[in-house]
Amino acid sequence: MQRLAKLLPPLALVGALALVPVTTTAMAAAESSTQKELETFFGVFERVRANYVDKVDDHTLIKGAIDGMLAALDPHSSYAEASDFVQLRTTTEGNYGGLGISVSTEDGAVKVITATEDTPADRAGIKPGDYITHINGEFLYGFTLDEAVEKMRGRPGTAVKLTIVRPGRDKPLDLSLVRERIELKPVKWEVKDNVGIVNVNGFSANTGALTREALVSIDKATGGRALGYIVDLRSNPGGLLDQAIEVSDAFLEQGEIVSERGREPNDIERFYAKPGDLTKGKPVIVLVDAGSASAAEIVAGALQDHRRAVVMGERSFGKGSVQSVIQTGPQSALRLTTARYYTPSGKSVQAGGITPDISVPQLSDEDFKTRRVLRESDLRRHLVTQAKIKDEVLEDDERPDPRFTATAAELQKQGIKDYQLHYAINALKRAAPRTVSVAKTAGR
Repeated sequence: MQRLAKLLPPLALVGALALVPVTTTAMAAAESSTQKELETFFGVFERVRANYVDKVDDHTLIKGAIDGMLAALDPHSSYAEASDFVQLRTTTEGNYGGLGISVSTEDGAVKVITATEDTPADRAGIKPGDYITHINGEFLYGFTLDEAVEKMRGRPGTAVKLTIVRPGRDKPLDLSLVRERIELKPVKWEVKDNVGIVNVNGFSANTGALTREALVSIDKATGGRALGYIVDLRSNPGGLLDQAIEVSDAFLEQGEIVSERGREPNDIERFYAKPGDLTKGKPVIVLVDAGSASAAEIVAGALQDHRRAVVMGERSFGKGSVQSVIQTGPQSALRLTTARYYTPSGKSVQAGGITPDISVPQLSDEDFKTRRVLRESDLRRHLVTQAKIKDEVLEDDERPDPRFTATAAELQKQGIKDYQLHYAINALKRAAPRTVSVAKTAGR
């Protein structure tokens, strides 16, 4: 979402506040308090500008103040200008030059949330929970998130060396990667064992349309006889809200998909499905993991709450907030958290994530049991969930599940490269109706 906004200069804002007519004692007190705070700010601003050991320009001070103000709110509000603004725009549009990694910062360190499928980072084996400690030998500590991302991005074809620290591994990993033009392919599809698989990697501008095309293509490829569908949302960092609504709508005939709730109790916007389930009511499984965030969680939550799909995999990331991108100038924009979203049952996934109906570990990943993944609840100043509703879990047993005892090496011998996907396909095959032949016999 983009909106043009004219912002009053700070000094003009102080004057404007002084001219606001006083209508109530409470309003007058609030305005007086705000004016005092602004006077304190400008007092510090003038002292720094006049007395700091090096001369510093006004833009640097104001930009630093804005960054600090937003950093005090939550991890997803930020201000971007110049190169950062270009990064924000190109990421939303779905292409940029880089490695294909979604990262966050944790106590000054850069931590991987997910590596986008079929990118240099993914092919190099970078995993969620990895720490990136060095880029081209430079110690990557204490950088802002934008500064770290800027170092990883660059002209396609240029080489970069990363040093990775992986929890559970004794020694760091040194990886050499080549930057590529990351043109995110938000939707890919295939058919395995007559099961339609729709892999949604992100929610950019055309994800909804491509998902509908994928479902139609699968229907044609199977002659309308697909056993069911798997919607793979693993390692999907999210994206545009309207595209999450479109993807959900492709599987639903009716009902609420998601609601946005802002600051005020009556500030609620609800989004509903339109008639037309493109899968014609066939079974659906949604795969999620710790890298499934934001828009991906909207889809998983909507289909789960409507009992339209069984959610399998691991608990999702837990980002249940909505950011509005407000363009403040030709080369600047404010990315501000303006609402929380809720699933149709009224549940917020903020910090808690989507709990799968059936928990299925990724056994084909040999580091699965030891790696520690990053979720929203690990981020500093993450929004607190306002209302908690107990999750309904179909399988809630602390004893080791005998189905999940195979090792990665054993699965590899069986030719299984993706255990979670393999499990989901077999689940749909087992659930498919079987044709029973009845032999007619002559009566006695």
